[in-house]
Amino acid sequence: MDWTPTISELSGPRYQRIVDAMEADIAAGRLVRGQQLPTQRALAKALGVDLTTVTRAYTEARRRGIMEARVGQGSFVSETSARRAVDLPHPVAIDLSMNVPPHPLEAQLDERIMSGMDALRAQSGLTAFLNYQPPGGSAHEREVAARWMRARVPHAHADRLVIFPGAQTILFNLLAHLVRPGDVVLTEALTFPGIKAAAAQLGVKLVSVAMDDGGILPDALAKACRTHKPRAVYLIPTLHNPTTATLSPERRSAIAKIISDADTILIEDDAYGLLDRAASPIANLIPERTYLATTLSKCIAPALRVAYLVTPDHAAQQMMRTYLQATVQMPAPLMVALVTHWIETGIADRIITAIRNEAIGRQQLAQRALRGFQFLAKPAAHHLWLRLPESRPDVAAHLLRNGLAVVAGDAFTVDGTPPHAARVSLGAARNRAELTEALRILVGALHRPADVRQIV
Repeated sequence: MDWTPTISELSGPRYQRIVDAMEADIAAGRLVRGQQLPTQRALAKALGVDLTTVTRAYTEARRRGIMEARVGQGSFVSETSARRAVDLPHPVAIDLSMNVPPHPLEAQLDERIMSGMDALRAQSGLTAFLNYQPPGGSAHEREVAARWMRARVPHAHADRLVIFPGAQTILFNLLAHLVRPGDVVLTEALTFPGIKAAAAQLGVKLVSVAMDDGGILPDALAKACRTHKPRAVYLIPTLHNPTTATLSPERRSAIAKIISDADTILIEDDAYGLLDRAASPIANLIPERTYLATTLSKCIAPALRVAYLVTPDHAAQQMMRTYLQATVQMPAPLMVALVTHWIETGIADRIITAIRNEAIGRQQLAQRALRGFQFLAKPAAHHLWLRLPESRPDVAAHLLRNGLAVVAGDAFTVDGTPPHAARVSLGAARNRAELTEALRILVGALHRPADVRQIV
């Protein structure tokens, strides 16, 4: 038998000790993802415990997402680096509310983090990254990032690029710099909740512009520009959050002309652009009027807190570095160094490819599960936009009562009546088995008739 845990030094019920030992051995590398585990009977005999104890342990390990069972083959260490969230509300068993990338085995994130840190330590020592660094990244880090981004954004250069700790910090600082309290910023009728939160804190007025399944409508944007004279326009042109709409080249050209004619500024949120590299940013059409924000949160991992802002010119870059220093000082130097190493060695692109491929697989799974229902989706998106039955206003609440969290349409509405729809984040499931179960609960809720409430 390849694995026998040591449980005598652990506390708690025996089944819990077995699971804790499994988790610790995975973290230490004594168990690797995809490795076959002993049969329940063999492990019970080796540990001198009842078979029911091991059965309970394996059930708990599957619930945590660290083990998976394969029909006719046995039990294996889970082939994903994702772990269960420890801070979810108790009733939530599966959380599809956070739009995060999946972490398939092929991404090798655990191993690449460790090897990347070893490379940094060998090169300069890790303590070199524990002091204050230049706000917005060093010249070398910005040059590496700019060179990498030029495949999609030809005008990306180090003297126009700022490294931020996440896209949310970019959005807040851009609004603080570009817009005064009471000024108008136009955005899609449905938009990222983060820009809503930043605008509310800064007293900025967001005004919605009509959109269809293809994204924002150019004619509606032109009319809104004439009516409101906006200080800026905020858009998510690629894999829009929440609808997944990706603007066609024709719409991008029309929008670029409208923004130029209106003499305003574009804040282009390119959070998902690295998942769909065929979509050329609008910034390429009007670089002198665009602040382009690209983050690694949606294509690698949100906790890296590394995002890149390409500014219209060097003066704007210097101004944004000043704002960054005044608000959060700098991005985390160790994380920026790790990401820079990944970019230089080609590892970043390999991670993104693995995550994109997993996103495609999950979308295919969702397409099969939701056949017959109305929803918007794109192959490489981490989410889909599900239209809910008009007769079921309580679907989201019903799902939550059954342990599944999604985000209802009102979270994305700028003004007007919220759509009867929900964003389902496929990447948030720890693995495809958990996603399959979540979709089963979702389909069951959609088929279920509306609650009949007794009036008392």
